[in-house]
Amino acid sequence: MTKETQSSMAEMPDPIPGSSGRKLRDSGVGASSVTARRASDCRDSEKLMEAVVERGNMIVAYKRVVGNKGKPGVDGMTVEELEPYLNEHWERIKSELLEDRYQPNAILEVEIPNPDGGTRKLGIPTAMDRIIGQAIHQKLKPIFDPYFSESSFGYRQGRGAQQAVTQTRKYVAEGYRWVVDIDLEKFFDRVNHDLLMSRIARKVKDKRVLRLIRKYLQAGIMIGGVTSPRHERTPQGSPLSPLLSNIMLDDMDKELEKRGHRFCRYADDCNMYVKSERAAKDLMISITKFLDRKLRLKVNAKKSTVGRPWELKFLSYSTTFDRAPRLKAAKQAVKRLKTSLREIFRKGAGRSISKVIEELSPKLRGWSNYFKLAEVKNIFESLDDWIRRKLRRIIWKQWKRPYTRAKNLMKRGLDEKRALKSATNGRGTWWNAGASHMHEAFKKSYFDKMGLVSLLDSIMAIRNKSRTVYTEPYVRWCERSEGSRPPPTRLPMQESDVSQA
Repeated sequence: MTKETQSSMAEMPDPIPGSSGRKLRDSGVGASSVTARRASDCRDSEKLMEAVVERGNMIVAYKRVVGNKGKPGVDGMTVEELEPYLNEHWERIKSELLEDRYQPNAILEVEIPNPDGGTRKLGIPTAMDRIIGQAIHQKLKPIFDPYFSESSFGYRQGRGAQQAVTQTRKYVAEGYRWVVDIDLEKFFDRVNHDLLMSRIARKVKDKRVLRLIRKYLQAGIMIGGVTSPRHERTPQGSPLSPLLSNIMLDDMDKELEKRGHRFCRYADDCNMYVKSERAAKDLMISITKFLDRKLRLKVNAKKSTVGRPWELKFLSYSTTFDRAPRLKAAKQAVKRLKTSLREIFRKGAGRSISKVIEELSPKLRGWSNYFKLAEVKNIFESLDDWIRRKLRRIIWKQWKRPYTRAKNLMKRGLDEKRALKSATNGRGTWWNAGASHMHEAFKKSYFDKMGLVSLLDSIMAIRNKSRTVYTEPYVRWCERSEGSRPPPTRLPMQESDVSQA
């Protein structure tokens, strides 16, 4: 943002980058105590809107929206076009916000593929509405977040999927080996505006902010150029949606805590842990009634279930059935990864193998980073073998003729007799990709040099930096053995376990 844009926003005591040498920090975790106190003071004041439009808060919101990029909304304005627009119109927009006259634009609705099949709806606000929504979010978060449940992990700073699945493993290890897996049917599409606003009004007293949030909730949805009104829903895509979902579901969290249940919730995905099948079925019935009566939310009976932790998944993780359970990547997650990689392999026939590997690497690196807590190595070994076989198949197909295949196999170190026999075996491409002659010609070391990310190697590299995953099962073993036997000489998944196949 240029100096002209910064100066066009109202003069506020907050420092801004480049004005006094101090680095602007958002309220909440990592903010100074003065900033945190000032944000907290908003809960008892009736001037929260002034805090929302203050210069420093708006600059932080602008930078986050621009950094997130995103598609334009119904007005077609991109985030790159925001700066000149703000230079010209910010004073008017600010006055409208302070005087309770601002009217949000309609939301552009698009459908995106769902990882489990089908599609889900995503709402795209205009770039200007995203900035204002982000600014409101920054001031509401320190008001509500400290009071959320410790078992709520979604969209909260310092918390995430890794902490959630670690907590679930702890519950299973403590003997809570039955799971109630609740799936809310189209949660973001069924949020009742009146119930949500009543919960926001418990802590927010500035009626301008309350009315503006309601305007955002009721802003029309544009589908195919036609705008329709809304009386429920908080569309995914708005900067406010994650916080609003936590506010709405906090009543369920408090109810479960009051009953003394162990649970983990990430957004609208909630797993509850009990010690018996009967208790699990009773909890399923009672929590379904609570959600329907108190929050007017419907549980998806087809997707909600009672089962064992090793039979179900939570945030794409599952566990083993051991007394000291180990985390592993769920079967559904492995299936989704293979589906996404097949699209890359299909395009690989007419491309160099280095280009294919270059396209694979970001997906593999992201997958290994997400599943860095998994302790079952055979899943990663199997995936690595499958990926390398797919690449060998592309190479074999690209060679096409037996003469070319024999010549290239000899170049890769095979003797003439074996190369000719392999090139003329008449077998299919997939069989040859898994045969010994292609394994010998294109070993794992070849793909390593080409830059292919090995999932197992990546996991080992991550674990070498932090031994937490190794030491926890080791300590649990020692506690169970009570010194009756010497401890294992090796910790789980040593570096020597890495397959070189």
